[in-house]
Amino acid sequence: MNTDSLQNLAEQIKAWGKDAGFQAIGITDVELGDHERYLQQWLDEGLHGDLDYMAAHGTKRSRPDELVPGTLRVISVRLDYLSTPARETDLTTNAEHARVSRYALGRDYHKLIRKRLAKLAEKIEQAAQQLTPKTEDYQYRAFVDSAPVLERALAEKAGLGWIGKNTMLMSREAGSYFFLGEIYTNLPLPIDRNEQQNHCGKCNACIDACPTDAFVSPYVLDAKKCVSYLTIELKGSIPEALRPGIGNRIFGCDECQAVCPWNRFAKPTNEDDFRPRHGLDSAQLIELFNWSEEEFLARTAGSAIRRSGYEGWLRNIAVALGNAPSSIPVIEALKCRLEYPSEVVSEHVEWALVQHSAR
Repeated sequence: MNTDSLQNLAEQIKAWGKDAGFQAIGITDVELGDHERYLQQWLDEGLHGDLDYMAAHGTKRSRPDELVPGTLRVISVRLDYLSTPARETDLTTNAEHARVSRYALGRDYHKLIRKRLAKLAEKIEQAAQQLTPKTEDYQYRAFVDSAPVLERALAEKAGLGWIGKNTMLMSREAGSYFFLGEIYTNLPLPIDRNEQQNHCGKCNACIDACPTDAFVSPYVLDAKKCVSYLTIELKGSIPEALRPGIGNRIFGCDECQAVCPWNRFAKPTNEDDFRPRHGLDSAQLIELFNWSEEEFLARTAGSAIRRSGYEGWLRNIAVALGNAPSSIPVIEALKCRLEYPSEVVSEHVEWALVQHSAR
């Protein structure tokens, strides 16, 4: 393929991506040296906690051509997920209200993005076949949190934004309420320049707002203290010292995003799949705590919340109820779970009841 053909194809890819519903598409090379050094230091300091998968693949995460041999370029895409205008302040004032991270209020995003990436990749393949007679010359793989990929680093290089002090990818046009996906390809497409320089400036709102002081310093997160890690990734007991900071957050945390000035520019999505289901954006803690396992499985079908499991769900809500204002309904709801056949759940229920007794 000549230079003009590749340039035209790159422009087509971005147009097809927009047609597929992605809000931004960029193309970058596979050089991630600085990010690889940062990742290794982060791992060496043990800031990943029990996220063993972060270290399990060696340098494949930071070297795309090792994960998928022959990879020359990465096509990075952005899909916005904010379903309704932010109202975290309202949620904070109602401690009996369950707070679920915005990305998990609707359907799981993995299948939706994967299908769109597959269709985009098919169009690229068809165009590549017309440009070269050897169909085997074109190779690609699409990823959506499904492999060791430094998606934020790649998106930053592809011009989709900058990695902020809260370690999220930030965009001047969209804030940070969006998902990312990638297509690894061996096509030598022209590379986009990242013209979105770091615009965090002197602002430390995200660091100051973190309810568990999880930031070691700007751009460095101690996952072991992050509410998202504690309520989703951590299996077993949540450290007692961190439980009060969890507040009424039962799955994930949006605090560092909610206070970010750039999220004033985040626009609500038109994606029906991302709209809140089962009243999760307005549910009461006691209501969710009373779900049976069958109800949990039925109402979280096709949802990212499944990741916590039913035991984790009860554990998280027990902590939130321990942080809620003392009332007879709250205490009675906790007592009803004291005999639940799980040491993890019962231990957190007992802790919650102690908090109310102390008051």
